[in-house]
Formats: sequence, structure tokens, C-alpha cells
Amino acid sequence: MTDSLSGEVLPESNRRGRREGGRRAGAGERRIEQLAYGQPRMRLKPVEIVSADELESIHQASLRVLEDIGMEFLLPEARDMLKKAGALIDGERVRIGRDIIEVALASAPSEISLHARNPAHTIRLGGDWMAFGNVSSPPNCSDLDGGRRTGNLADYRNFLRLSQYFNTIHFLGGYPVEPIDVHASIRHLEALRDMAVLTDKPFHAYSLGKERICDGIEIARIARGIDAEQLEREPSLFSIINTNSPLKLDMPMLQGIIEMSARNQAICVTPFTLAGAMAPVTVSGAVVLQNAEALAGLAMVQTVRKGAPFIYGGFTSNVDMKSGAPAFGTPEYMKACMLGGQLARRYRVPYRTSNTCAANAVDAQAAYESVFSLWGVTMGGGNMVMHAAGWMEGGLVASFEKFVLDCDLLQMVTEFLKPLDTSEDALGIEAIREVGPGGHFFGAAHTLARYTSAFYAPMISDWRNNQQWAAAGRPEAAQKANAVWKQALQDYREPPMDPAIREELDAFVERRKREGGAPTDF
Repeated sequence: MTDSLSGEVLPESNRRGRREGGRRAGAGERRIEQLAYGQPRMRLKPVEIVSADELESIHQASLRVLEDIGMEFLLPEARDMLKKAGALIDGERVRIGRDIIEVALASAPSEISLHARNPAHTIRLGGDWMAFGNVSSPPNCSDLDGGRRTGNLADYRNFLRLSQYFNTIHFLGGYPVEPIDVHASIRHLEALRDMAVLTDKPFHAYSLGKERICDGIEIARIARGIDAEQLEREPSLFSIINTNSPLKLDMPMLQGIIEMSARNQAICVTPFTLAGAMAPVTVSGAVVLQNAEALAGLAMVQTVRKGAPFIYGGFTSNVDMKSGAPAFGTPEYMKACMLGGQLARRYRVPYRTSNTCAANAVDAQAAYESVFSLWGVTMGGGNMVMHAAGWMEGGLVASFEKFVLDCDLLQMVTEFLKPLDTSEDALGIEAIREVGPGGHFFGAAHTLARYTSAFYAPMISDWRNNQQWAAAGRPEAAQKANAVWKQALQDYREPPMDPAIREELDAFVERRKREGGAPTDF
């Protein structure tokens, strides 16, 4: 079987048993059971990790940072816009008053919809809505068969297929692995076309200069088959803006804010504030810096266009003070997740956070660090969860096995958040009456009517007894995940696209490639 985009031959494991009908297993193989597509909602009260007074002190400290210390904006056009809004400019240093922040907070929407080319996959961000995205931006990938390797287009496309296949993934957060074998000048064109064709979920474009982000906006428009006016009414693309912590926004990121916000597309400003390295060594100090930088980004977005969609991004963790390496899934990370969510709720804006780990293998460390991350993310009220599936080595590797393991975890979070049924039937009084003292409920009518869907059915957990497990070859989680992702690729079906839209998309990409794409030096 060949790939529809490039004509490349899919790996043998991807071809075996694959059929036109979509998610159907090959002969003798069991279909992957997963939850139906849908966005979870945080129906529990998020954790408030600090008091209202303590939260206000963090807010006020952030405002003092912006007013007294200021932040460097490296793009002259951005400085000019902020000056007109009332900011004080001293060279590249911009001091933003609290009045500017208050105006920006008043105009930022509290909830946004991110439109997909398949309307059934349009997502809502803000309030109690949650959405999970794939791992994004690692330069390397790995699996049990091929080991650790440099990112390439074939693996990139397979991660896209998995992101489309698994219902618990709601959006594409970026390149799930960097396709380094495609030249940097045209990589965004090939990669975004792949996103638009191989998936029908909302996706992301990198703010790496004006050309790349403008190409991304046009690809999103073409893929949905709409005009520029409808695109402005219906945000269909988002971009992550990473500050250069501490206190700096570079030219490509600012160009991304200006181009995206002017067209009413979603911007998520996410400082990367590692306590002890790019931020104060205390969690509260690191979050003060995170908050100041995020609010500065908010001011920039709302200065470009009042009411433009903005997402508050938090990515504060700590470093290993023995090696200097980033640490994730730590107690500090969990606290920062919860504190960031508390701030976002104070500001009434959607909150982005991440599922992270620093493990080098799909082992117990990978599992427990991700579970701790997801605990902090969920109880912190995260709306947009980046890197939700597949993240390894602190973001340096996208793992196929970890992707599946995380999808199982995400499904567990989704199931946990479903409201508890306390209806008269669910209370089971008649079942208790039927069984009576000393009996069992296996054969009760109440059980037989529900047994196929009563409990969450995991993709990875193995609940057989030891003898059965041993007879099956003693499979462990990573081995089971390896089989699941291969089965998912076999069962994957490319989502339909109108031939006229595909023709327009291909024509645009090929034209921009002939024009040279985007510059590789800034």
C-alpha cells in the first residue's frame, strides 16, 4: 500500500490487514476498543492551591514586573503598537502599565471555538471544557522496533494518522515529530498540508516568521473550503507563542501574534519558565514571571485586535539542580499547573497546560510522571492540554508506545470526569433485593443488562491472572502499546476531502514551494 500524499510505501506493519472501511481489524485481529469521540468537561471544582489573598499578591507582583522592570519586544512594529496603547518604550524595553493589562483582560474572550474542517471535531476552549492534543515539536522519535532516531516525514505522517485515529486526541498541537528530512524553507508547507489531509481536527501553525504563519492561515482556510471573511468569524488555526524567558519576545513570535490576531485566529502565549534556570528558583517566583510574560502577550494580542482569541499558557516546572536538566511530572510542576489554572480563572480566559515526563524509556517513570502531570493539569482546570500523548525525554522524543499509553491515561481522565449516575435504577435496590444476603451479583439482571459497558475497558492494562498472563508470553505495557499503535495504523482511514479543495490546497503548496517557501535565516 502506498501513501496518498507521497506515493511512499507504508511499513509492512502498517499494510497488514488495512482495509478501505476504516477502523476494522484484519483477519483474526481484534478491533481496538476506545471511547467514542467527545470533549471531557471538568465537572469537579478545580483545586485552589493558594488563597484569594495569595493569588492577588502573585497578580500584583506580576504587574510590578511589567511596570517597573518591563519586557523586551524585539520587533519595532510591535513596540510602536504598544506605544500607541500607552506603554513606555526605552529602546527594546517595553514597560506595560496595569491599566493596559486591565483593558486587555476586559476584551479577551472567556471561551473560544476552534473550528475543524470536520464540524464534528470543532472544539471549545475555556470554562469547564478540556481538549487533548498530540505531542509536538520533538526532534526525535522512537519505537521498540526501530529505536531512537531523528525525526522524518514518514514517522511524522504516522503520528498524524494516530492523532486522527484515537478519539481522545482533539487537536493537532504542532508537528508530532519534526520532519527533518524536509528542507526547513518548505517544511511548513509539506507538514501543514499533511495535517490538513491526513486529519480533520483543528491544528496549529508555528510562528516562525511572517511567511510561515501566513501560509498556515491560508492552508487552514483552504482546507475548510471557506473565504477569508468566514475564517475571521470562525477561528480555525492556533499558534503557540513561546516567550524567551526571562522577559523577552523575539521577532518571529511577535510577527505570529500580529498576523494571527489581525485575522482573529487563536494565540496561546506560553512562557517556558524553568524554576532555577530561566525563572526564580521558587515555584511562586517562577509563576510570577510566567504570569507577567503571559499578560504581556495578552496585551499585545488585544492591542492588535480587541476581542481576538487568547489562551493563557503555563509551562512552569523546575530543573534538576544536580544536572541542570529540565524535570517534569514533579510536585513542583503539579503546583505550578494548579496555580496557573487559578490565575487563568481569575482572568476568565482559557488555560493551556501540558502532559509531561522526563523519562528516557516507556517505563514506570514515564507512567507515574505523566499521571502526576495529568493530575495537576486536570485538578488545575486545564482547558487545552498540549503534549497529551507521546511526550518523552522532556520533549526531545516522540514515542509511539508512549502515545498509546497516554491515550489510555487520557481516556481514564475522561471516564473519571463523567458525572456519577445516582438515578433510582443506578442505586440498584432491586438488584440488592434479587440477590439478597450471601449471594453474588454476577448473574443478577441488573448486572447482565450492563456488564458490557459498566466499567472502563483499558487498552493497555492487563487484568488476567498470573498463569494466563504467563501463558500469553508475559507481555508488559510497552509491548502491548507497540501492538496497539501498529493495529491503529492498519485500521486508520484517511478522512474524506472534497477533490476541489484538495486541488486548491495542492496548487497553493506547490506554488509556494516554487517561490522558495520561507527564509531560513532571520
